[in-house]
Amino acid sequence: MLGSLMRLLSTCWCPPGRSSTGGDVDDDGQEGLLWFRDIGQCAGGDFSMAVVQANQVLEDQSQIESGPFGTFVGVYDGHGGPDAARYVCDHLFRNLREISSVSGSVTSDEIRRAFLATEEGFIALVSQLWNSRPHLATTGSCCLVGFISQGTLFVANIGDSRAVLGRKIGSTSGIAAIQLSTEHNANVEAVRQELKAQHPDDPQIVVFRHGVWRVKGIIQVSRSIGDAYMKFAQYNREPINEKFRISEPLRMPIMTANPAILCHSIQTSDSFLIFASDGLWEHLSNEKAVEIVHNHPHAGSAKKLIKAALQEAARKREMRYADLKRIDKKVRRHFHDDITVIIIFLNHDLLAKGFAQMSTLSVRSALEH
Repeated sequence: MLGSLMRLLSTCWCPPGRSSTGGDVDDDGQEGLLWFRDIGQCAGGDFSMAVVQANQVLEDQSQIESGPFGTFVGVYDGHGGPDAARYVCDHLFRNLREISSVSGSVTSDEIRRAFLATEEGFIALVSQLWNSRPHLATTGSCCLVGFISQGTLFVANIGDSRAVLGRKIGSTSGIAAIQLSTEHNANVEAVRQELKAQHPDDPQIVVFRHGVWRVKGIIQVSRSIGDAYMKFAQYNREPINEKFRISEPLRMPIMTANPAILCHSIQTSDSFLIFASDGLWEHLSNEKAVEIVHNHPHAGSAKKLIKAALQEAARKREMRYADLKRIDKKVRRHFHDDITVIIIFLNHDLLAKGFAQMSTLSVRSALEH
């Protein structure tokens, strides 16, 4: 069984073209429920990538796509099952390449259109499979994307994954943590106010339940790809699970797939970028994560961040990290979420030269663990 898992992992994490820019199969590793690629190289510089599983089926997906077009990073934190995150991983980058092929460059508008095209495609799949797989209507995915090209960084986000920049402070050895993404979680006051403004006649648009704020008392995030039951009345009915059904008529979408997008001109003081699902940020602050990456070698940095988060999760439950690692998937979800981390170490020499001569790299996290 272990051998078959490792063969599958190698297939998914090491596609053709890896030898020229991303290292080889020996760069990938496994420690229990933790999978990682310690170091590789993309058009933007070195990268480190890791994921740890907590759910029975891994709901996080992630990818790095790199070549003459630049570098694309995607972190997709699924909920209600892995289907939406897997669909996003299969289609979002492809949609962006198709949309941007006309102009030959990427803009904020084209990234937005790629998000919405991916949403449209997944909702069409929900409709197509409604009779045989109605549960697809209750699956969704947060979506965090970074795109680096010609000295410009785009960060697009729906949901509560997070991108953080590590920036050198002057000529000192200090490092600053700068959050680049906007989060869409009902626990954020601004998000609750946005929802109330959009739905002024619904006093139950946000409900405090089980210690957190939830949209309609059900879900914490307010934006996602998928979650058709929160967007279209025809999917908010039997046979979906009763806990997802809203009693009053759904006259307009409650959630959206429209991303918040930031455009940033990369500065020479910009050192590295951390892209991670919310499972990391539940246990580490922006400042702590940046400090860890800054004070350690590039190789293994994503794995190091995940281990630091797991150590903090164990501390909160007054248990030893070694004991936490012995807990199997599914039960592990009571202690922490699936966690995905991708770190890009910006190489300003590479960025200045452009990407015309860069080989193509495609790295994806494993689909089944």
